[in-house]
Amino acid sequence: MMQINSEFSGHKHSLLNVMNRFLAAANNMDETIMVPSLLRDVPLEDQDSQAPALNNNNIDDSYSGKQRDMYEHYLLLKSIKNDMEWGLLKREVNGGPSFLEMAVKQEEDEPKGGGGVPAEDTSDLESQFHYHLRGLFGVLSKLTLQADHLTNRYKREIGGGNFMR
Repeated sequence: MMQINSEFSGHKHSLLNVMNRFLAAANNMDETIMVPSLLRDVPLEDQDSQAPALNNNNIDDSYSGKQRDMYEHYLLLKSIKNDMEWGLLKREVNGGPSFLEMAVKQEEDEPKGGGGVPAEDTSDLESQFHYHLRGLFGVLSKLTLQADHLTNRYKREIGGGNFMR
């Protein structure tokens, strides 16, 4: 098993720290929501006051509208958490593509001469890495806020508002 140097994982702005915060929020959501079916048909609140808009980092604003209720949103967050913890192998065993697999497939299918970056072009790998790293930081931060919001909303719905963190 790979050991992670605590010097790097302890920095507030490290990728590992951001990933761990999302995983902790998703685990808290999972432990708090004992009966996920109670989330069915409960519409998502307008999260503009709770979380930043989803149109940053090239994320389509219509994406948030695809989760019609809190239950679907819960399943999405749980699926992303599982993909982060288990990687692509678990999806291959269970069948069906993960969100990560679909993104990789879409990137591979882009025309090489068009707007995509050709596979042979390795001269600008550092800027590509930083671009995707910034996007990953943004997405993980938003997912963490959404998991916390969903957990707190569940607590309010079942009357456990006194225990919100």
